[in-house]
Amino acid sequence: MRILISNDDGISAPGLRALHKGLATIADVVVVAPEMEKSAVGHAITIANPLRVREVTDHGRKFGWAVDGTPADCVKIAIKALMDKKPDVLVSGINHGANLATNIIYSGTVSAATEGTILGVPSIAISLCTYDRNADFSVAVKYGMEIAKMTVEKGLPRGTLLNVNVPAINEKQIKGIKVCRQSHCLFDVAFEKRSDLRGLDYYWQGGKMNVNDKDSSTDIMAIEEGYVTITPIHYDLTNHDFLEELSSWKW
Repeated sequence: MRILISNDDGISAPGLRALHKGLATIADVVVVAPEMEKSAVGHAITIANPLRVREVTDHGRKFGWAVDGTPADCVKIAIKALMDKKPDVLVSGINHGANLATNIIYSGTVSAATEGTILGVPSIAISLCTYDRNADFSVAVKYGMEIAKMTVEKGLPRGTLLNVNVPAINEKQIKGIKVCRQSHCLFDVAFEKRSDLRGLDYYWQGGKMNVNDKDSSTDIMAIEEGYVTITPIHYDLTNHDFLEELSSWKW
């Protein structure tokens, strides 16, 4: 089995390093990740500038490639230029922080997996639901390995990827895996206005998730209940339920 690993936290991120260590025990692993952190860039790609690729070593051994582009760039160049054949599966992560509800639209972690799916590779995005600097990724690695093996064995429908989130709790507290839908909760954005030393205004963007979708079948509620969540998502943005009605309008 050959696995491509990418992420949006950068090639030096502890989540990626932990994932590589685990997956390397069960597969031939190739790492192609951003040179620097590229969180929340969505599915951006680089077209106005060249992409520079640097080989990265770890204790004298080849570790992978660092790309001065976006997560989607990394997956594109990995599959189209750096690898001699397609991987059996792509695993993006482990992201340092949750990718739930509508936040997945902004996620570079999910976008790396989406790009893999577009290019015909079964793909998984995996995130650990904490921003703690001393986060323990070991439980997320264990579940990531299990889900990667199952994905290769079973396959995924064309155009579908798996968005996985792991609660940041002790392994014994995890109730299991729950397949669930994406929550409709929105991120409640807030801007904090400040002034620099020259008196010029600038803004810090922040906020928090407004949890108004309390349905137990959602990713957010399942995480709160202590489950590892798997949500099948796809890049077909068509609202199929509205097609017929829209066609009936008198244009």
